[in-house]
Amino acid sequence: MRVEAPIKVDRKTKKLAKRLVSGEIAVINHIDIDEVAANSLVEAKIKLVVNAAPSISGRYPNKGPGILTDNNILIVDNIGEDVFEQLKEGQTVEVVDGKIYRDGEFLGQGEVLDREAVNDRLRIAYENLSVELDKFIDNTIDYARKEKGLILGDVEIPKVATKYNGKHVLIVVRGQDYKEDLSTMISYIEEMKPVLVGVDGGADALMEFGYTPDVVVGDMDSVSDEALIKAKEIVVHAYTDGRAPGLKRVQDLGLDAVVFPAPGTSEDIAMLIAYEYNAKLIVAVGTHSNMIDFLEKGRKGMASTFLVRLKIGTKLIDAKGVNLLYTSKLKFKYIIALLVTALFPVLILAYLSPHVQHFVQLLELKFKLLMQM
Repeated sequence: MRVEAPIKVDRKTKKLAKRLVSGEIAVINHIDIDEVAANSLVEAKIKLVVNAAPSISGRYPNKGPGILTDNNILIVDNIGEDVFEQLKEGQTVEVVDGKIYRDGEFLGQGEVLDREAVNDRLRIAYENLSVELDKFIDNTIDYARKEKGLILGDVEIPKVATKYNGKHVLIVVRGQDYKEDLSTMISYIEEMKPVLVGVDGGADALMEFGYTPDVVVGDMDSVSDEALIKAKEIVVHAYTDGRAPGLKRVQDLGLDAVVFPAPGTSEDIAMLIAYEYNAKLIVAVGTHSNMIDFLEKGRKGMASTFLVRLKIGTKLIDAKGVNLLYTSKLKFKYIIALLVTALFPVLILAYLSPHVQHFVQLLELKFKLLMQM
């Protein structure tokens, strides 16, 4: 394996993906590459991923590396922090069988992960899953005790300008299969006109489909400036002590924001706001709802998500995987039937027209003359 190309470097894969162009090498420092990050790299049409950290640590079967190798993107894995620090954006490097060279100088080496190597590591990770599940459950229970105030009224819901009362609310998170699920929801959006809430990068997902988010909720680490500027309202998720690192970014853009100090995830508080302001129905797309989702987000439990969903109850419809429920295929026989049905009244009207009747009579006369010859 030999690849020579310019590199782009970032510790945060989601930030790097926005800068990548086709044919480049992505240099990241991302332990356990997650599904969303992998898909963003695939969309950039890169040649190779060079990772300073283990792409699969073995703690759990993360999906990212498999997505990359299934799309013929190899990974040079675990090159180490020292090599990562030496690689600078814009440089051109040569990678030969996992060895990295710059201007002929050997910098370091990693393990090449192809599809077979990824599958071997995933097999080990699946064997470790029961251990990780045990720890995950313990953490969830422990944090649920600490975060129960989120649904018991101890956390003050901030005042917002957006009107939720009696409306449907669509909350979009850039999670697993969010594009496929969101595309399935287009008819629903057009008919019900729900309040559109983007959780961080979910706001950009809405814009990809031609919609302007009514509200952006999150810590502002993965949403674009364009989405923030176009959104009608911004809610910055702050730490429970009031610190809100994302607020500075919003203010630097000259925008106002509501600050919501709360434990849990940004998608949790987006749902909680909609519920507390009497939304009729809350529909969630791309949200995180299982252990693998949360481990990929770097969280060791899902206490707040469990508590919030417990409180919202039947008002919440999770549309995750809805694209798999029904796939409509227009069969040829239906097309023929549709054409016949559409043409039938046209033929009747045409036949009743004097001009058409005259034309038909001429055809009949010519046919008779031909038969007599």
